[in-house]
Amino acid sequence: MMMTAIEAGLRKSWGWMAAFAVISLIGGVLALLNPLAATLTATLMAGWAFAFLGALQVFQSFQIKGWGGFIWALLFGLLTLAVGLSLIFDPLAGMISLTILVAVLFLVTGIVKIMLSFSLRPLTGWGWVLLSGIVSLVLGIMILADILSAATQVLGILLGIELISNGVLFLFTAIGLRNLR
Repeated sequence: MMMTAIEAGLRKSWGWMAAFAVISLIGGVLALLNPLAATLTATLMAGWAFAFLGALQVFQSFQIKGWGGFIWALLFGLLTLAVGLSLIFDPLAGMISLTILVAVLFLVTGIVKIMLSFSLRPLTGWGWVLLSGIVSLVLGIMILADILSAATQVLGILLGIELISNGVLFLFTAIGLRNLR
């Protein structure tokens, strides 16, 4: 009896999931059509998130009187707040910083995947891990080779791909929910 009530509730929610899919797919396509605007939006969103979290951390650090970690919590909050404000008030520099961070992430994960592939070498499919590592490494090098151009495009393209991926996920989830019996 309890399971059918849960299933009925889930089935009713398919419309919301379909709406999320449409919004996400449209957002992803728009991001891919204008990567600069999407990159700027992603940078500003990150800035506001850091600023909000930093302000909360500063506030929280004053909540416990006599705590030995007060200064560290306060410094962490101030640093996070400063990063956020920096991204908000100078988003172009923030775009470059975040793009460098993405490039370094690609380089590091590429190296790790390549090393992992060699340790998997006796197993079937180790070559796919090696190929994935090489792709990550090449992407990181390509981004760093033309950082100014990449800074205006990369984050927006990645955001667009992520939104489309989420849209597909939401769409198939909505279809599954709608077909619940």
